[in-house]
Amino acid sequence: QPPLSNQMKALEEELGTKLFIRGKRQLQLTDAGRLLLLRATQILDMTEKAQHEVMSLEGGMSGTINLGIVEGRAPFLTARWIAGFKEEFPNVKYSMWNGSSDDVLDRLRQGLVDLAVIAAPYDTEHLEGITVGRGPWVAIMSRSNELAGGSDTIPLKSLAGKPLIVPSRPSRIDAIRAWFAEADAEPNIICTLSNYLDAVAMSELDIGITIFPRTTYTPNDLLVTKIITGPAKQIEYVLVRMKNREPSELMTEFINYVRDTEDTTAA
Repeated sequence: QPPLSNQMKALEEELGTKLFIRGKRQLQLTDAGRLLLLRATQILDMTEKAQHEVMSLEGGMSGTINLGIVEGRAPFLTARWIAGFKEEFPNVKYSMWNGSSDDVLDRLRQGLVDLAVIAAPYDTEHLEGITVGRGPWVAIMSRSNELAGGSDTIPLKSLAGKPLIVPSRPSRIDAIRAWFAEADAEPNIICTLSNYLDAVAMSELDIGITIFPRTTYTPNDLLVTKIITGPAKQIEYVLVRMKNREPSELMTEFINYVRDTEDTTAA
């Protein structure tokens, strides 16, 4: 009892006001005492909530992030995000599926993936997106091809009349035709495909020159890759989700991480 009484008296002296009405057999709070009790309770509640939130962010968050990814630079962008996000949330797991933009978007609409990294343009009416990177379009050709020598760039007009292998996405074919039209030429498209390894196989045997987004793979001594110029063509990568689906706490955290990462990279 004496230590408690001393603490109560010390608190009143510290605040410069009377907190307790002391009776012979009971103790009551003054208005100041009731206000202090209310605020103290709120502070303790907020402290407990903050502890739970911090513990959750520190590693308690778990679940699986299902990602659909196009080829090109997208897998390497995604790997960078996962490497950083894994440090903050080690209990999170990942499932990745690779395909063309159309295939990836189809899986996104079906709910088979939560997020997708695709190449622009995209349906902004139904999708919400973040631009996450850009890269050049390149010409991939056999080392024995007549255009393989010289610099690591190639004017688009040099590809006119050559047998070309291009991505199968309709919007990509239209864009490539438009590029050549700007150069007063017509592309000789002999094959369409959606997979980089297919492009490698076709180009190695000099069946044609592949126009494809630049990627980062183990160097291939049988191939030469040249950045297309005249003018240079860029592909834009976008992280998208369905607008009509409320993202989970995990998805929101991942999207925010990607956004912060890309803002920092841009800066």
